[in-house]
Amino acid sequence: MEKNIITHQYKLTRKERIIRNKHNSFLIFFTGLSGSGKSTIANALEQKLYNEGINTYVLDGDNVRKGINKDLTFDPEDRSENIRRIAEIANLMIDAGLVVLAAFVAPYKKDREMVEKVVNSDNFVEVFVNTDISVCESRDVKGLYKKARAGEIPNMTGVDAPYEAPERPDVEVTDNDSIEESVEKIYKTIIDKLQLKTK
Repeated sequence: MEKNIITHQYKLTRKERIIRNKHNSFLIFFTGLSGSGKSTIANALEQKLYNEGINTYVLDGDNVRKGINKDLTFDPEDRSENIRRIAEIANLMIDAGLVVLAAFVAPYKKDREMVEKVVNSDNFVEVFVNTDISVCESRDVKGLYKKARAGEIPNMTGVDAPYEAPERPDVEVTDNDSIEESVEKIYKTIIDKLQLKTK
C-alpha cells in the first residue's frame, strides 16, 4: 500500500508562509508532571506571542484526547502513540508557518526524542516544567492524584508510572518561578529563533 502513496508537491512552501507571517515557525514542547503548570504557562506564553503578532496554536493533552486521540488509553504503548500523533500534527502546523505550543506529560525520553526527530532539531524547543510532585499533588486541579492514590486510576505518572525527566532541556522552569517569570525565561530563549521580519 505504501508504494501507492505519492507526496503531492504544493506550490506554496513553508518558507513563503514564514515570509508572509514575518516570523519563523517551530515547536515549543512543554513536558512535566500533571499539575506542574504546563498548560498555564503555555497559555500565558501564547498570549504574549499573540500580542506581538505571532501566529500560534496550542496543543494540550486533555483537549487532544477528547478528539483525535480519544481512542487511546494511558498504558505505555498508547502514551507513545499519543505523542507520535502530536509530533505529526505539530509538524504539519510548523509547515503551515505557526509557532506551536504543545503541553503534554510525555513521560518517556524516547518519545520526546521522537518528537524532536519528526519536527527536526532546528524546530524543537524543549521546556521542562520541573514542579515537585508534592506541589502537583497539593494543586491536584483535576483530582487525578487523589484517584490514583485510591487505586481508581492506573498508570498515573509520578504515582505508579515513571517520569523520565529531561536531562538537557532548552529551558527549565520550576514551581519557584511565577508564571510571568517562566514566560520570560522561555521568551528569552526563543526570541532569536522567531527571527522576526520587519517590513
